[in-house]
Amino acid sequence: MNKVAIVFWSGSGNTEKMASCIAEGVKDAGGEADLLAPAEFSADKLKEYGAVAFGCSAQGSEVLEEGEFEPMFSGLEGSLSSKKIALFGSYGWGDGQWMRDWCARCEAANANLFEETGLMANEMPDEAGQENCRELGRGLAKW
Repeated sequence: MNKVAIVFWSGSGNTEKMASCIAEGVKDAGGEADLLAPAEFSADKLKEYGAVAFGCSAQGSEVLEEGEFEPMFSGLEGSLSSKKIALFGSYGWGDGQWMRDWCARCEAANANLFEETGLMANEMPDEAGQENCRELGRGLAKW
C-alpha cells in the first residue's frame, strides 16, 4: 500500500476540494492518504511517504501563496530529488504560468513528476475536474 501526503493551501476552498477528491482517489485504489497543511509538513515528514501531492492556488501575479506555502515548499526543494511528486491547484485568472513555473522548479530539483504539467482547475472544479482529481489520487496510490 502506498502512503500519500496531500499537502495544500486553499484560500477559497477550491484547492481544498481538489485535495479531498485526490484523497478519495488514493483510498479508492487501496492507498492511505493524509491531508496536511503546509505548517504540518517538512523534509523529515517527506521521508514517511511514497508520494506527495502538493496543492496551491495561484495568487497575485500567478505565484504560490507566499505566507505559508511558498516558504514550506522552498524549504523542501533540496529534498525533492527522486521523490514522487504531483502538483495541483486552482486559479481564477491567467493562463497557468504559476503551474508551469512550479513544475520547472520540481524538474530542476530532480523530482519525479507524476504529470509534467500539473493538474489545474479554473475556480471550483466541476464534476469532470473532481473526477480528474480522483484519477490523480488513484494514480499516485499505484505509482
